[in-house]
Amino acid sequence: MDKPDYKKIANDARIRVLEMIYKAQTSHIGSNYSCVDLLAVIFEKTDLNKDKVVLSKGWAAASLYYFLKQKGRITESDLESFCQPDSKFIGLAEPIIPDIPAAGGSMGFGLPFGVGFAMAKKVKKDSGKIFTLMSDGEMQIGTTWESALIAAHHKLDNLLVFVDCNGLQAMGGVNDILNIEPLAEKWKAFGWNVCEINGHDFGQIEKVINGQILGKPTVAIARTIKGKGVSFMEGQNLYHYKAPSEQEYQTALDELKTNG
Repeated sequence: MDKPDYKKIANDARIRVLEMIYKAQTSHIGSNYSCVDLLAVIFEKTDLNKDKVVLSKGWAAASLYYFLKQKGRITESDLESFCQPDSKFIGLAEPIIPDIPAAGGSMGFGLPFGVGFAMAKKVKKDSGKIFTLMSDGEMQIGTTWESALIAAHHKLDNLLVFVDCNGLQAMGGVNDILNIEPLAEKWKAFGWNVCEINGHDFGQIEKVINGQILGKPTVAIARTIKGKGVSFMEGQNLYHYKAPSEQEYQTALDELKTNG
């Protein structure tokens, strides 16, 4: 079986997400781009008939919708409706279809959902994994650590968390607002199997998914770049909220098509 061309999958996603966000003149393109590479691998490795993907950083909804469309779970017309009047496909993940099992966007909500879904699978002896994608800003939230304790206590080895550590949140640098480091040591102290990876290295992401440990939940601390893929957006917190202008849209599109 041929190995997926993750670079192309992710670049195609960035192009479509750019088009969606520009058309809607909405926000969070930088936050979408930091996690596109993670989602590209997660969705290639996921069987949505038995697995669940919880987007705790729900403001990356445009990317979630794109990958769900690629999996045949929603339609192109659904993507076209993104953040348009009366559309249910808004800029935050909401449980509008079965493949979006939980609301995301209010920080600290996703891991409690992920733990609940993973425990339910254990009780029912169902196969499959629960993938939960969190932001590094969510490492400042109390429900994150309460849920981490519960997951370790119940040995939820069907739970895999990716923390998108791009170092920025809405109002500034994550560690300037509330220092979360040393993050790996914190998760280890809570009883988790911990990996630190480059969140844009497809091989490292895939290795985490393939290498979970029996008897422990796994967290991958993925070091990423906000705005990854478009040079003038990379590391710029301006693009947490700013929608691309016409000139920025065209420049970004040209760069992505060249790099693709």
